[in-house]
Amino acid sequence: MNSLEVALALASGRSGPPHVTLADMEAARSARALRYEQDDHYDIISAFIKSIRGSDPDAGLYWLARMLAAGEDARFIARRLVILASEDVGMADPLALVVADAAARAVEFVGLPEAQLNLAQAVVHLATAPKSNRVMVGLSRAAADVNDQPAGAVPAHLRDASYRSARRLGHGAGYRYPHDDPRGWLPQQYRPDHLEGRRYYEPSDHGEEERLSAELLARDEMTDEPGDG
Repeated sequence: MNSLEVALALASGRSGPPHVTLADMEAARSARALRYEQDDHYDIISAFIKSIRGSDPDAGLYWLARMLAAGEDARFIARRLVILASEDVGMADPLALVVADAAARAVEFVGLPEAQLNLAQAVVHLATAPKSNRVMVGLSRAAADVNDQPAGAVPAHLRDASYRSARRLGHGAGYRYPHDDPRGWLPQQYRPDHLEGRRYYEPSDHGEEERLSAELLARDEMTDEPGDG
């Protein structure tokens, strides 16, 4: 509203009926208005995401600044960063989602212009983080089985055993409580029979997923040992 009042004052200073022009608004805001058509919106956000996915923090910051200067909705930018944190970084850096979510919250709590700094920090963190799309791939594989395979029954030992007649139905029988094992986990069937052994999530060799890959491999080897199952 202050900018509009200044622009009206500038327009009123000229001869003739006051007519606020783009130049008046730019002068009032001391900022250059960027061309930002609908196609620009999609092209620029695409360049923004691909720059961060490509691990180029400088390009990410450039497109962020370009969007902010053009008046792009900061909440839209924040939402895209939250999505990217899981889609393109994932478990290679689990903290990435926390950082992106914190930036999105800062946009709501602090608001612009100060929240630009929070968005910029998230951009740099996500761009420099190790990359992995294995969470997205794993979900896609699981969704394909949900869509293409029979639903299958929940194994009896995993069924809810909290109500009165559950035990008579055999619900919960044979369930092994992972916290009772010194390893904090133990092998047992967690899926319908026809989907047991299907692998959806396969960690990459990037960042934290390198450790996860070794840990899951060790568990697979222990599962195959005689006496486990």
